[in-house]
Order: sequence, then structure tokens, then C-alpha cells
Amino acid sequence: MTTPAQFPLSLPTGLPLPLEGVRVLDATHIVAGPFCSLILADMGAEVIKIERPRTGDIARGRTPFVSGADGGRISSRFLGVNRNKKSVSIDLRHPRCRQAFEELVAASDVLVDNWGSGAFRRLGLGYDRLSEINPGLIYASITGYGDSEGLTGPYSRWPANNMAIQAMAGWMELTGDPDGPPQAVGDNIGDSIPGLWAALSIVLALETRRKTGRGQHIDVAMYECMVSHIESNMNHYHATGAAPGRSHDRMATAGVTFRAKDGYVVLAGARSEERLRSLWQTIGRDDLAENPRFLGEETDGAFFVNEFIPAIEQWSASKTKLEVAEALVSLGFSMGMAQTMEELAHCPHLESRRMYVDTGDTLGGVFRSPRTPVRLTACVEPPTATPPTLGQHNHEILGSIGGLTPQELETLESEGAL
Repeated sequence: MTTPAQFPLSLPTGLPLPLEGVRVLDATHIVAGPFCSLILADMGAEVIKIERPRTGDIARGRTPFVSGADGGRISSRFLGVNRNKKSVSIDLRHPRCRQAFEELVAASDVLVDNWGSGAFRRLGLGYDRLSEINPGLIYASITGYGDSEGLTGPYSRWPANNMAIQAMAGWMELTGDPDGPPQAVGDNIGDSIPGLWAALSIVLALETRRKTGRGQHIDVAMYECMVSHIESNMNHYHATGAAPGRSHDRMATAGVTFRAKDGYVVLAGARSEERLRSLWQTIGRDDLAENPRFLGEETDGAFFVNEFIPAIEQWSASKTKLEVAEALVSLGFSMGMAQTMEELAHCPHLESRRMYVDTGDTLGGVFRSPRTPVRLTACVEPPTATPPTLGQHNHEILGSIGGLTPQELETLESEGAL
């Protein structure tokens, strides 16, 4: 066993990215699968998108679009999760294309698909067949509710998407006004969180293969991925038998949201009597600094809504979010500013952390998107290659490891199979 003392005190910079030399076949679309393969690509893997001829990844047709000077356009949703990848457009129903795909499988380390339960089995390309071609293959399937032998349930054949999974996994019941209907979180976390877990599962399976030489099927259920992230509420239920729900009391316990002159701030976390006293003194409300209820005694949700928040807003409404947050952080409070997309896009902290990367947009322009937040400080920077156009790498990939001859490529293209 290596002890810490055996490691050098300082690591060299410029180490290779951890997934260099790993080849991934990315037979996915929209968000969950592409988000998974984006992480792998940013960490150095060679990622080859397997797309349908003519249409490609469904996300290529999703708004909003980025327009080029020549009238061309490309989906911003596609650009955001497909950098550092290659594209092969191939009809897996065509016998010769299927043979070429099996050649790709034989020469690859990982296959990812999120086309729904049983989609690849129906093509004759289930894990039983693929593992015959390549016993070391790691095949990750992302489905709504799980799809592997011995692990099926009553929902296993249901289709799924972000909104459906947010509802099923309890997120919507926990989100929104206590007096209103359940609401979804405002981005597609029902897709991106499963994509993250799929990427982690693949890396873990690669480690098992390194030890044993054997690949395996990875069964990623979007439902389970989202349920795993409501641990606080589930733990509360198992401890008390009661669901936390969306009560005013729970919202007040979690955090107090109040207005500044340019938006909202959130005072979150522990609010000790000492800190609350400092708060009232700081904002010029010494009369409340000795009031037990304003120091946290016997307070409930209604009190926070009707008394506590209005008292703070008499002070905060004339100040910017940043001024309010900085003032209360100095007192020891955990503060958050409710930031808009515009503010996030130009956030000086994210800029200083180099959180955004610029790639080409395939139209001659530049597209900016969030980077993968994995900070391997001794490794080289992740690549920033432009997302591929549909079938951009057909000849490069299919004419080499796919085993297709130039004549076959030409014939298949004329048939619309590529």
C-alpha cells in the first residue's frame, strides 16, 4: 500500500487527461446520453457519435438556433453538449452498415445508448451479441426506469423524459409554492443528472475491466438517478414517517428569500441567535435585536413571511443583491444571490474560474458553453473541438475501423444509408 509520504510534494503539470486512449461509441441523442459522453470527451476520450442519416441527433432540430452569415443555422442545444466529438451517420437497419457498426464495436471500449428500453436488442445488437464481438466492451444503456435482466419493474417499458422523471422522482412535489401545484425545476436536470451518473458508472466499469479484462452492461435508470438526489427528504421520511412537503415552515427552515433593488437574495443555513442579533443591529433595527421571536425563538413559516422578511426588506430593498449578500456574509451568514442567465453568463467569479469554453459553432462563428467542472489541476486542459456536423467523419471512421471500402461508402451514401 502506498503511503502519502511516498507521493511527491508537488505534482507535475501537463499530465495526460485520464481517458486518453479510450474510444467511446455514442449512440445517444437529446441530453442525457450526450451529456454523459461530453464528460468523457472533455476528459480525453475519443467519442464517436452514431447518428441517423439525414436527421441525426434529434437535438439538431431543437430551438433556439444559432444563425450563420450565409443563412445556415445550428441548434444551440446540440452545440452545448457535443463538443470534442466526431460524427458518423449510419443506418443500423442496413445489413452492411450493421456489419460496419460491429467492426466499430470490436475496436471500441465503450458504447452508450439512450434510445429507450430494448432499442438495441430489437436491432439484434443487445449486450449478449455485443459482448461476443468484444468481451471487454462496456455498454451503458440509459433508460427511464432501468432495463436489464432481473432488474425490471412495472414501469420498465414506460418512455421517459426530463419532466416525467422529475415528477416520478419526487422533485416536482418538493418544488413550488406550498399553496400551488407541483412544479418542475427550471432546467432539464432529469436528463443531465442521469448523464452524470452514467459517466461515473462508465469510469468505474473501466477500472473493473483494467483489473479483470472483462467488460459489462451498465443499467442506468433516470428514475433511480433522480431519486438518489432527494436523500435529505427521503431520510426525513424514514426517520419521522412524514413527508416534508412544500410547507411554509419547511421553506423558512431551508432559507429566507427577500428582495433587493435588483432582484432577490437568499439567506440560507444556520441562523444562530448571535448572528440574527448582529443582523438587526447592522441594518439599524436595534428594536428587534432583543426580540426573542426575531432571534429565532418560537418562529414558524407564517411569522417569517409576514414579519421577518418585511423587516429585512425595509433595508435590503434599497441595496443591490451584491451589497446585501456581502454585508450578511461578513456577519457569518450563508448567502446566495438569485442570478439571471445574463448574470451567470458574465459572472466575474465564473470567468476567473474559466468556467466557460469557446468552440466553433460549425457556421464560422464562436459558441460559448459551460465547461465540465472536473478540475484535474495537474492535467492538460480539456480540448475545445467544435461539435461535428452530421456525418462529418464518415469516411475517416467507417473507411478505417469500420472496414468499408471507398466504393462501399459511395454506394451506401447513394442509398441514403449513410
